[in-house]
Amino acid sequence: MSETTRAMRSDAARTVRTILEAAESVLSRNPAASMEQIAEAAGVARTTVHRRFASREALVDAMIAWATREFAAAVDAAHPDTTPPLIALYQVTANVLRVKSDWRFAMSRALSADPEVARVHADVEALCARLFTKAQAAGVLRADADPEWARRVYYALMHEAAQNRDADPDALAARVVDTLLRGVGTGQGLG
Repeated sequence: MSETTRAMRSDAARTVRTILEAAESVLSRNPAASMEQIAEAAGVARTTVHRRFASREALVDAMIAWATREFAAAVDAAHPDTTPPLIALYQVTANVLRVKSDWRFAMSRALSADPEVARVHADVEALCARLFTKAQAAGVLRADADPEWARRVYYALMHEAAQNRDADPDALAARVVDTLLRGVGTGQGLG
């Protein structure tokens, strides 16, 4: 491949990313925003957006696919299969909260009919199941805890934490992991 071709592809990739990021920003504020508003926010002509994305639906689908890949990369970056479980749990949480914050609109629509998006989510769910099993074996989770239930509680905590738009992802991750592992009660009156 020639340098010119490589530069053109790199420029096209940057343009697509710029459009996707602008669309995320615009649609997070106004889900009914037009392609023209997205183009204006991206600093490109409306025809450029239409050349890259045949329709608004195609643009949203591309945003979902992009955000899903970012989500999977965030989980993988924590190396949950090789990092000690408590550290991996914290790092996965912080990384995912960053993606959920950056791609709020797209992640809210991530349960797409796209088979690739579904596969990525299934892979991440399987990885999380392994992480919770590993955490239980290491004593991070109680031996009598149901790992499936613990994961579902974790996902609910993550969802709620992601609603804090201006909070620091690292601080939120610490709160999520602390709440998951220690709860919010004192244990008084249970026995």
